[in-house]
Amino acid sequence: MAKLGKRTRTAREAFAGKAELSVEEAVALVKAHATSKFDETVEIALNLGVDTRHADQMVRGVVGLPNGTGKTMRVAVFARGPKADEAKEAGADIIGAEDLMETIQGGTIEFDRCIATPDMMPIVGRLGKVLGPRNLMPNPKVGTVTMDVKAAVEAAKGGEVQFKAEKGGVVHAGVGKASFDEAKLVENVRAFISAVAKAKPTGAKGTYMKKIALSSTMGPGVTLDVAAAAGE
Repeated sequence: MAKLGKRTRTAREAFAGKAELSVEEAVALVKAHATSKFDETVEIALNLGVDTRHADQMVRGVVGLPNGTGKTMRVAVFARGPKADEAKEAGADIIGAEDLMETIQGGTIEFDRCIATPDMMPIVGRLGKVLGPRNLMPNPKVGTVTMDVKAAVEAAKGGEVQFKAEKGGVVHAGVGKASFDEAKLVENVRAFISAVAKAKPTGAKGTYMKKIALSSTMGPGVTLDVAAAAGE
């Protein structure tokens, strides 16, 4: 077994025996032990009582974190003509149509969010097997298939986070950076949990939120008091 470094040992000792914390306590603990040389991301994971194999139990949505993510989002837009110009003015990093499709098919995906105007979907649809597994496929339900390209690009750049339940009913996302003030991280965590709560599907049975955990990129995780965090 590999020998644990001092930082890792110290963090694990600090987290030992701690569970079911309030959002404030969890944020303070995670932030205090995110001591890597880079600015670690604070990550949240929610275990939900859903079976994503059933369409009426799929959980997906989008939330604008009040204090942003701290991450620079690279945005790609499928658009032509005036809408392409609009995307450029709004700050999109990559804009194209068939040329962009070919670039992606060639294995080059240099963006974190993909937006498309409705008329581009026949082209974008060919990329489902590439973009779908990466949660990058434009979707009208989360506002990434739209004629309002400007608003979509600005939202993505401003800290909007998409989420989708993966196999096993787990939703996870980055909710800020360890360098953020504790109060701002707490606001972001609460906003994300609230958005997932509101996205509860009609087919969900029994307990919806089973477990919520918070961690940093390189640190251990700690569980939150679900009822208190979700405002139940």
